[in-house]
Parts: sequence; C-alpha cells; structure tokens
Amino acid sequence: QVQLVESGGGLVQPGGSLRLSCQGSGIFFRAVNMAWYRQPPGKQRELVAFITSAGTQNSVDSVKGRFTISRDNAKNTVYLQMNSLKPEDTAVYYCNQWGTSTWGQGTQVTVSS
Repeated sequence: QVQLVESGGGLVQPGGSLRLSCQGSGIFFRAVNMAWYRQPPGKQRELVAFITSAGTQNSVDSVKGRFTISRDNAKNTVYLQMNSLKPEDTAVYYCNQWGTSTWGQGTQVTVSS
C-alpha cells in the first residue's frame, strides 16, 4: 500500500521560512516523480513544484526564487524549502506522486503576522 506522509507545516511570519517533508512508503521511491501542490482557502488545488526521478525540477512562477524542491532517495523523502514566505502562500500543502492519485494527508502552512 502506497502512503505519503507530510510534515513541517505551521504558522510563520511574512518573510520567514519553513521546510516541508514528505516521506513515502510502499513505492520504489527513487523511480517515481514527485510533486508538491497547495490549496489556498476557498480555492482549487494547484501545482507548486515537481521533481523527476532523474532530479529535474521546476516550480510555478509565483514561487520561483523562493521555494526549492529536493529529494533524498535514501530516506524516501521529498522536501519543499520555502523562503521569503508571503501571506498568499497560506494553504494546505500536499505531497503527490506526480501524475497519480496518490496523495498525502496535507499539512497546513499559515503565513501571518
């Protein structure tokens, strides 16, 4: 059974940083592409960043230069380093085995003073 478990969310002031983690189990982690999505309050879920099994990564324009996705295959974990956080980054963040219906439970990120 495939399982993704996120952690690392919380409340942070504007300009602050957080690092989200997502650990996978039940999959050959190093062979799969992974992604982070987010769902702001009252809005649809949207892609934030992805990283392929080969390490190729990309992110949406609204987070470029502030967020970095990375992976540690030895730990079956994908990370999202979020710097210079803004109130509009407030959302529930979800880990996804990219291109599949496999999702984590989500972790809340709130950016507020």
